[in-house]
Amino acid sequence: MARRNRESGTISPTRRAVLALLTGVPLAVLPACADPALWTYWLAYVLLSVAVLGADLIFGPRLNRIDVRYDGPERLFVGEEQKIRLLVTNPDGPVTVRARVDVSGGLDEIGEIGRLELDGDETPLPLSLRARRRGRSRLDALWVRARGPLGLIARSRRIALATRLQVDPNFLGAGRDAIEYFSTNNIQPGVRVERYRGDGSEFDHLHEYAPGFDIRTIDWKASARHAKLFSREYRAERNRQVILAIDSGRLMGEPLQGIARLDHAIRAGLILAYVSLHVGDRVGLMSFDETLRQYCAPVRGPSSIGALNAVASRIEYSTNETNYTLSLLELARRHVRRTLIVVMTDFVDTITAELMVENLTRVARRHLVLFVSMKDPLVEIEESARPADLLGLHRTVVASRLLQEREKVLRRLRRQGVHCISAAPRDVSARLIDQYLKLKRAEAF
Repeated sequence: MARRNRESGTISPTRRAVLALLTGVPLAVLPACADPALWTYWLAYVLLSVAVLGADLIFGPRLNRIDVRYDGPERLFVGEEQKIRLLVTNPDGPVTVRARVDVSGGLDEIGEIGRLELDGDETPLPLSLRARRRGRSRLDALWVRARGPLGLIARSRRIALATRLQVDPNFLGAGRDAIEYFSTNNIQPGVRVERYRGDGSEFDHLHEYAPGFDIRTIDWKASARHAKLFSREYRAERNRQVILAIDSGRLMGEPLQGIARLDHAIRAGLILAYVSLHVGDRVGLMSFDETLRQYCAPVRGPSSIGALNAVASRIEYSTNETNYTLSLLELARRHVRRTLIVVMTDFVDTITAELMVENLTRVARRHLVLFVSMKDPLVEIEESARPADLLGLHRTVVASRLLQEREKVLRRLRRQGVHCISAAPRDVSARLIDQYLKLKRAEAF
C-alpha cells in the first residue's frame, strides 16, 4: 500500500518528569525561604531542569518518518475475533514505542498492543479485532509514543490509516458450527439412512422379512413373486422445502450481548441452511420489515450455500416497524407447497405481538411454522437476582413481567400449532437444529 498521510505529533512531559519536578521544588525553595540571598539555588534548579528536559528532548527518538501499511483481509465477520496486522517501518533506526489503534464503525480492538520494537525493516504489529455490526468499518489511525533516554519527555504521533474493511455476516462461524454438528450422531436422516430403518415415507429397498419386523411393512406383491415374505424399508424423505424468514425491523437491530439480534438470527439461520442443504432439502431465505426486503428462492445442494450467503450479506439494519401482515402473506403467496417456515423475530409484550400471532396462525394453517426468538440473559439474571434496594426491586419486578409476557405469547402460539424456540443466543443454533431434525424425522413437512 502507499504511504499514509501523517498528522503532526505532540510533545509532552511524562509522569516521571512531573514527579521529579514536584519533588525538587521544595528542596530548591527552602534555602531561599531561610535566606533571601540564596535565591540563586532556585534559579539554578530551574535552569538545570530546563537543561535536562531539553537534552532528553534533543536526544530522544524521532517519529516523523514512521510509515505504516495494512496487511490483512479486507473482509471481517460480525462477532468473530479475527487476527490482522500492520507493518510498521522506521527508517531512522531502532526505537521502542508504545502503539494504539483508533477504530470506528462498530469495531472493537481486543487487548493492549503494548511495546513495539521498531528497526529499519518492516515490523509486524499483530491486532485482534471483533466487529459488532455489519457494513463498512475503518481503521482510522495508529498512535505511536516514545520516550527520551531519561524517560522525561514523550513524543506522540498520529499516523492516519483510513483503511476500510467490509464486515459481513458470520459465514465463517456458521460453517464451522455446521461442521461441528455434522460430527455428532444426530444429523443422519438423508445422510446415513441405515440408522433410521422404518422411519420416513421414502422407499429405500426390500429385504427378507424376519420375526419382529412390523407386519405393515410387508410387500405382498414382491412376496408373491418370490414365494417368501419381503418387507419394505423406508428412509427419511429428502427434497423437503425450508424457508428462513428473518425479521430485520427495529427490534432486531437492538444489541444482545454486544451484537445485534439480527446478526444472531442470520448466523443461526445460515447454520440451519448448511445442515438442511447437506441432508438433501431445499432452502430459501427472505428478510422483511415493513415489507419484503430480500428474497432467495429455495436452492438445493451444498454448493448453493453461496447464494444464501450473498442474500444474507445484503440484509440491512432497519428502523421501520415490522409489518407481519404484508410480509407473511407475500411469503405464503409465493409458496403453495407445504413448507417449513422458520420465522426469526422478536417482540416485547402481548400487545405488540398481537398482529404477529394472528399472522403466524394464518400461515400455520397451510405450512409448518417454527418460531424462533432470542432471550436476553441479562433479563433472566435481573429476574432471579435478590434486590438490595428499592431500585433493585423495581428492576426485578420489570424483568419478571417481561418474562411472563413472553411466555404468554409462546403458549398462545403453541396452542395454534406453531412450534416455538426461545433461547439465549449461544443456545439458539443447537435448539434450532434439534427441532428441525425432530420435525424431519416425524415427516411433519
